[in-house]
Amino acid sequence: MAAIVPHSANAISAASLLPSAIPFRFPSMPINSSPSTPPPPLLSKTSLSLCNPKPCHLPLNSTSPTHFLACAVSISEPLFASRSVYNSTSPITSGFDLLRLSTRYGDADLARAVHACFLKLEEDVYLGNALIATYLRLGLVQDADKVFSGLSCPNVVSYSAMISGFSKSNREDEAVELFFAMLDSGIEPNEYTFVAILTACIRNMDYQLGSQIHDIIIKLGYLNCVFICNALLGFYSKCGFLELVLRLFDEMPERDITSWNTVISSLVSEFRYDEAFGYFRGMQRSEGLRVDNFSLSTLLTASTGSVKPMKGQQLHALGLKVGLESHLSVSNSLIGFYTKCGSVNDVMKLFEAMPIRDVITWTGMITSYMEFGKSDLAVEVFNNMPERNCVSYNAVLAGLSRNGNGSRALELFIEMLDEGMEISDCTLTSIINACGLLRNLKLSQQIQCFIIKFGILSNSCIETALVDMYTRLGRMADAEKMFHQRSLENDYTAMLTSMICGYARNKQLNEAISLFHSGQSEGAIVMDEVVSTSILSLCGSIGFHEMGKQMHCHALKSGIITDTGVGNATVSMYSKCWNMDDAVRVFDTMNMQDVVSWNGLISGHLLHRQGDKTLEIWKKMEKAGVKPDNITFVLIISAYKHTELDLVDRCRSLFFSMKTKYNIKPTSEHYASFISVLGRWGYLEEAEETIRRIPFEPGVNVWRALLDSCRINKNERLEKVAARCILAVEPKDPFTYILKSNLYSASGRWLYSEKVREDMREKGFRKHPSQSWIIHENRIHSFYARDKSHPQVKDIYSGLDILVLECLKAGYVPDTSFVLQEVEEHQKKEFLFYHSGKLAATFGILLTRPGQPVRIVKSVRLCGDCHTFLKYVSIITRRKIFVRDTSGFHCFADGQCSCKDYW
Repeated sequence: MAAIVPHSANAISAASLLPSAIPFRFPSMPINSSPSTPPPPLLSKTSLSLCNPKPCHLPLNSTSPTHFLACAVSISEPLFASRSVYNSTSPITSGFDLLRLSTRYGDADLARAVHACFLKLEEDVYLGNALIATYLRLGLVQDADKVFSGLSCPNVVSYSAMISGFSKSNREDEAVELFFAMLDSGIEPNEYTFVAILTACIRNMDYQLGSQIHDIIIKLGYLNCVFICNALLGFYSKCGFLELVLRLFDEMPERDITSWNTVISSLVSEFRYDEAFGYFRGMQRSEGLRVDNFSLSTLLTASTGSVKPMKGQQLHALGLKVGLESHLSVSNSLIGFYTKCGSVNDVMKLFEAMPIRDVITWTGMITSYMEFGKSDLAVEVFNNMPERNCVSYNAVLAGLSRNGNGSRALELFIEMLDEGMEISDCTLTSIINACGLLRNLKLSQQIQCFIIKFGILSNSCIETALVDMYTRLGRMADAEKMFHQRSLENDYTAMLTSMICGYARNKQLNEAISLFHSGQSEGAIVMDEVVSTSILSLCGSIGFHEMGKQMHCHALKSGIITDTGVGNATVSMYSKCWNMDDAVRVFDTMNMQDVVSWNGLISGHLLHRQGDKTLEIWKKMEKAGVKPDNITFVLIISAYKHTELDLVDRCRSLFFSMKTKYNIKPTSEHYASFISVLGRWGYLEEAEETIRRIPFEPGVNVWRALLDSCRINKNERLEKVAARCILAVEPKDPFTYILKSNLYSASGRWLYSEKVREDMREKGFRKHPSQSWIIHENRIHSFYARDKSHPQVKDIYSGLDILVLECLKAGYVPDTSFVLQEVEEHQKKEFLFYHSGKLAATFGILLTRPGQPVRIVKSVRLCGDCHTFLKYVSIITRRKIFVRDTSGFHCFADGQCSCKDYW
């Protein structure tokens, strides 16, 4: 069969293939346009019928929607099929057989030997095509190109093979050039050609060229070919035009499993999970179509993303029914699903039952264990991996950093360097986060030097991570320097958000708000889901109710409130801003609630010391079928501290059933919560006995819970025991130094107390002084103890002196035991009178009208004297005074506090 040559009767040109309305040039849309630019409309069904479509019947050997990306095998079939032209005993036929063997066994030398034999023969396009296909199968694109260049009259098969080879070898530009050279030579493309060139468009993300190819496909009448339509679906999906994918799918006269899988995966990629399940139901109703591994894997991803356990379990059952559960991609997707919507046992059982595992499986298990907080098991899996790559290392690094194990993360990073592993942006981001956790100044400087040495400081993720690390270390000057010297081409929004959160973390609240407002006015902040979540969290942390409401309105207006993370942050914001009614309202209107949503609602009621309501939410959560996690049980156990009645029996039952009923092994945090409950209701002996029976070394949080219980119950013996244990468990923790110093001060050993504080200063540890603040007219007014930096300091101090005098008349007796300094009694009273909480309360009373409530946020727990003082202030001023400290909310009214003096 002779090749079609230029200028023949059948010859066509590139220009003749393009619609007359579109000049022969590309792009058909502006160069700088983005996926958000509206693309040209697709032709309607009526217009498609006018194209005189050619019949097309292509064998589909794969049901994966990426089938059109791997068409070399399909293209090579007609190449080798041409052997029937020759006599079965001819040397050429034997050459074809040898070429097949060379591809089967990956023997490039054999292929080249056959090629050398063919060179002695007269040029034959079929032989050339067979050699091209062989070299492409062996990955020898350069050799294939040389064969192609040597053909005097390549045909459509030759061009299609080379376009496909270039497209899949990161040589997309050459594929495009060859395609248009083919058109200019008068050769009409076929189905395989269009799939090959669309592959190049996908890899280049070249919407302009792809839309031109679509026009050519319509003009030549190939749009009825399901094979080509699937390639177009994939192209539009990769370019971000989901609506075009849906329209083209609806217009397809014939669909196969690949068509359905492509549209479903496109919807999942855009987080439109409900629509994806709707199309899946439509696919199931289609005759002759059977769900495959790609369908299940994609829909399991949707179940994971939408946190719909029932749908995922149904898909698991379907996989069992059709025999796909053991398929590697399905099993890997199930691991991801049960990591998000199941328990650690679900994941373990699935992993142990898998007949085949790959590096994705092992990495999935690492991620799963890290998500469940089981770092030791994750590291064990990593150590047992038969094969590791940089993704596996990064999964462990990120997990260790996320779980607070910065030291182990650092060790693993050094191991990566020793083994010569690839160091990616993800690697460096994780190790920077680990340094932030360790709060080691020298180590942070070494990491920064390492990054500068390798010349990757200009990376946006790295710069943002460094800013976050500096703020965690209190190095605000370095953070500000990095922020202002950032690379202009990098993502500004992420670093701006990190800097805002850093200011808030270091109690520079006005700086945080000011930077946010300046970013907004400059248009530098893109209020997407991530930024909105961060700012809502900031508003909750500082108690900025008005700004939080504005952010909520923006989320509603822009539609991002449908994002579960944004919804969760909004619930948390309202609950921390004294507004549980709106927190509950937002929770109830959320499209989807995950375990974080329920935990946020439970945590809000707990902050308001509403133990009974918290337990009601817990019952609703169980009824909804949402699986609790570790945090859920920490919160629920703590709720029994704030119930109206002593419900310790129920708390015991829940605590001891965690392992048997819920398959969650109690951790140090759970024991700490349980000890707090026992201490609240006066069961100190049982608390002490429970600590003795802990099957592991009790963490410092357990002893702190006991210490707090002893402080409230005035048990000096156990208080000393708890203090000694805290000193032994965490001798280098800044809190421990403060505790040790205070113990010396309380016993009158002032010299030893000062030595401890001096040692603390020499080692670089510093205690953040307690801070209290009030928000008035969108400005934060913050105070420290004996603070005189406020512009209205004279009025505040004068007002506070009057308040103290009136409270003393009403019966207030200053508790000087809270002053742990070696000074005279009258000086101790002076110290007490000007605590930050008292200054903030006075300022609030001066600013607001009579009868209006005063709202204060405090960075640490209220001391006993401030608590007593505010009770008397509520009597004298006849006002409600709301205080949020680290233990929760206090409402002082008529001389009483909502915490009932237990906090």
